[in-house]
Amino acid sequence: MRVSVCGVCRTDLHLAEGDLVSRRGDTVPGHEAVGEVCALGPGAGRLPIGTRVGIAWLASTCGTCRYCRAGRENLCLGPTFTGWDHDGGFAEYAVAHEDYVYRLPDRFDDEAAAPLLCAGIIGYRALRRSGAASGGQLGIYGFGASAHLTLQMARAEGIEVHVMTRSAEARRLALELGAASAQGPVDVPPVALDAAILFAPVGSLVPPALAALGRGGTLAVAGIHLSDIPALDYDRCLFEERTLTSVTANTRRDGEEFLQLADRAVIRPTTSVYPLDRVDQALEDLAADRVNGAAVIRVRF
Repeated sequence: MRVSVCGVCRTDLHLAEGDLVSRRGDTVPGHEAVGEVCALGPGAGRLPIGTRVGIAWLASTCGTCRYCRAGRENLCLGPTFTGWDHDGGFAEYAVAHEDYVYRLPDRFDDEAAAPLLCAGIIGYRALRRSGAASGGQLGIYGFGASAHLTLQMARAEGIEVHVMTRSAEARRLALELGAASAQGPVDVPPVALDAAILFAPVGSLVPPALAALGRGGTLAVAGIHLSDIPALDYDRCLFEERTLTSVTANTRRDGEEFLQLADRAVIRPTTSVYPLDRVDQALEDLAADRVNGAAVIRVRF
């Protein structure tokens, strides 16, 4: 694929800062790459040359373990990942297995399509894992690339959303995108929540997020990395059938379902664009909460 743009994900930041151990010291990061097919390997033919496609986080699965056989390939025992095991999209060209590459909805230009490929897909899986449903109350903790897309998905499904985040700019964006309320990260939302998603990689937010749930509510932790969770008070955080769950990668079916939903729903990615030679600045801005929405690297002008 000849790369046009590539989104910057918090996982890229975790790898850069050592929160996640690099599997190959010289791997090119980036797993939200958008471009066009420019060459085909032996046996490839699903996507003709010239097709606009996206390369995402999940690069391959074994296809034979009990999880793959059960349709739960996100839990595969032998997966590989773009930008972790295989070179990613912070480059002019990238290579991917055709079975793990997505066609992209035409209504999104390249810069808007990039964050859909991880922030959007993982947000979609997190929304489903949380059990949030139409007419319910969803809390979102942290408000970056994935959260701002998830809020729009939830609103399209008739779910009321309350955002808790430390950035004043992010709170303003949340309200502009239809959040019913936006407050600080440990503030108590104005209603008891039916479900919540933790996007911020901050384990100390788990207890207040669980305590904000009503009876039978679920908190889904969406990140691949989370700092340590402090001790939980059983009565406040888990009693009355509250559930704490995690999100691990995604299946290709998740990706296809989300892209179809994004094409139908009114989803507007908010992006900040950087040239390829300013990748370091994009990561620094992401670490400092200076990115509103999603950061995107423009590789080809």
